[in-house]
Amino acid sequence: QVQLVESGGGLVQAGGSLRLSCAASGIIFSIYDTAWYRQAPGKQRELVAAITRAGRTNYADSVKGRFTISRDNAKRAVYLQMNSLKAEDTAVYYCRAERPVDGIGHWGQGTQVTVSS
Repeated sequence: QVQLVESGGGLVQAGGSLRLSCAASGIIFSIYDTAWYRQAPGKQRELVAAITRAGRTNYADSVKGRFTISRDNAKRAVYLQMNSLKAEDTAVYYCRAERPVDGIGHWGQGTQVTVSS
């Protein structure tokens, strides 16, 4: 059974930091590309940051310079370090793992991040 379990969300003041973690099980993690998405109330889910199985990263313009995505294949985990948080970063953050060879992907259940201004 495939599971992606996010943790690390919470309430933080603007300007603060949080580190999200996503632990994977039930998949050969090292062959999956991974990413963090977020969905704010009334808005569509959007890509925040992605990291390929080879370690190549890309970021949404809105988070460049503030967020850092990383992964540890040995621990089957992907992380999102979020600094200089803004109220507009408030959303549910989701972890995704996708197998590039066929596009099969899996979502986590999400973790709430709330930034107070």
